[in-house]
Amino acid sequence: MTAASMSAASYMRVMGANGKVNLGLIGAGGRGKGVMGTFQKTEKVQVTAVCDIYAQRVDEALSRAPGAKGYRDHRQLLAATDVDAVLIATPDHWHTQTAIDALNAKKDVYVEKPLTLSIEEGPRIVKAARVNDRICQVGMQQRSGTVYLQAKQDYIQSGKIGQVTLARTWWHGNGAHLQKAPAALATQPSNLDWARFLGPVKWRDWDPQQFWNFRAYLDFGGGQVTDLFTHWIDVVHMFMDQDNPLSASAAGGVYHYRDGRTAPDTINVLLEYPETKKNGPWTATFEATLAPGLTGAAVEIVGTEGRLWITRARSEYYARGVKEPVVMQSPRDQTIEHVENFLACVQSRKLPNGDVYIGHRSAMASHLGNIAYLQKRRLRFDPDREEILPL
Repeated sequence: MTAASMSAASYMRVMGANGKVNLGLIGAGGRGKGVMGTFQKTEKVQVTAVCDIYAQRVDEALSRAPGAKGYRDHRQLLAATDVDAVLIATPDHWHTQTAIDALNAKKDVYVEKPLTLSIEEGPRIVKAARVNDRICQVGMQQRSGTVYLQAKQDYIQSGKIGQVTLARTWWHGNGAHLQKAPAALATQPSNLDWARFLGPVKWRDWDPQQFWNFRAYLDFGGGQVTDLFTHWIDVVHMFMDQDNPLSASAAGGVYHYRDGRTAPDTINVLLEYPETKKNGPWTATFEATLAPGLTGAAVEIVGTEGRLWITRARSEYYARGVKEPVVMQSPRDQTIEHVENFLACVQSRKLPNGDVYIGHRSAMASHLGNIAYLQKRRLRFDPDREEILPL
């Protein structure tokens, strides 16, 4: 069978008699149900399966997906013949194994960021996607955002911004990292599989806060750095056509919320990038705090001829010496644009905007920031071999 006929066969497999992709949801928390709803808005999918370790969440998702089947083990969902593609929205520590299992089961995958819990996990997922010839989109939705793509074309690719020297990013007051477990979870529910939730993480007794607000614990993810900076450093990588940090430094700590969390509530990260044929060397920074009084998130690209400030809602370009910016509003929500790109690639078999390798490299940059924070030292890095170097 030729590559072209294989692609055609793959397309026919995922497009059923009703012309829709049969989608399975793995991880039916708030984000999972939300993105599932975005898929449903396209009217190009039929949700046929839902999986979560907590039966209450399965029931909630099934109420929004009439006719779908419920599962408590993602391997059972992946064995279902009426599932063609999966949306993975589990906690971060389950992303790698779930994605690899899905790719090996010949499912196309849309997986929430960060793709990985460690740098070493990335190449394994990339290999699984390539070996199985599957589409794997990572949920860094800015990659498909009209406002981001237009800003890159108008100011970065055109050279209008000049030589870029600094990329500043920040995300303050993100409420997802401040969630409090409801009183009803003080005792472990009988229909919640705590052991399966822990999965590859070392055992600990039931802890409702670690379950409900897993983002605050480094066993389950990388805190604000991998949850938030991964979005923004991916935007920077997209604008600069670079994903090769040479060093990382970081500082921060649990300064305000002394509630048992292990991820810092305040963090600063600094990455250094090398010179290319198009641009000189430059640095990228990230700052975030959960402490009350400061909110907001944005990326700012600073060049010798201007600067670009951009959020999910709008972009503002300030030419050097000009006070009034050129403003562009975002015409659509980036998540639906990203979902539409994924579904188009399921049909065409082309690499998606947030391809698995792109997701790996942006997560890698975030992981470097966390490693520098934990080791309390400046890291030197070989981005080609993906190895931390001795000082």
